Amino acid sequence: MNFSNITWLDDKGHIKPPLYLYFMLIFIARGWCIFIASLTQSSDRAALVAMFYPQKSDFVMALIAGFGALLIYGFIIAERKRKPSWVRPLFAQLKWCLLLLLVIDGALLFERSINSHYVYSWSTGLDALLLFWSLIYLFKSKRLSHYFADWNKDEDEQVGKPELAEKPSK
Repeated sequence: MNFSNITWLDDKGHIKPPLYLYFMLIFIARGWCIFIASLTQSSDRAALVAMFYPQKSDFVMALIAGFGALLIYGFIIAERKRKPSWVRPLFAQLKWCLLLLLVIDGALLFERSINSHYVYSWSTGLDALLLFWSLIYLFKSKRLSHYFADWNKDEDEQVGKPELAEKPSK
């Protein structure tokens, strides 16, 4: 018997979000991470941003694309609390939202390579590698598929109806 998936569950019996899902969201929202890191520098805030994004338009597009990752992170927090219930139908579609964000990130990567006249850089190569791994993980991970299917409708109905709670037997 294989009990390795028991570590997937939290104390309430729900599947915990995979760690690589958090890494994917940080990768997609890396523009926001760089923006927040640049706010910590008091002398020259634009220097850190220019180091990663030499062209301002690339940085703005990374912020726009990364906003979807911030929304998905909010959905993950809502799933952990199981509130509000209107998020549940959207939560089941997060796999396709992640795919859309990765495709947008791939298009931005392609645009960056065009702007650099197809000259190889380590940042572009690393971004392409992480994008490729994220796409493979999105479609091949059983844990991620189980996680997206974990928040079912029956659970919301039981929480909303107190009469379904167990009554002590006589």
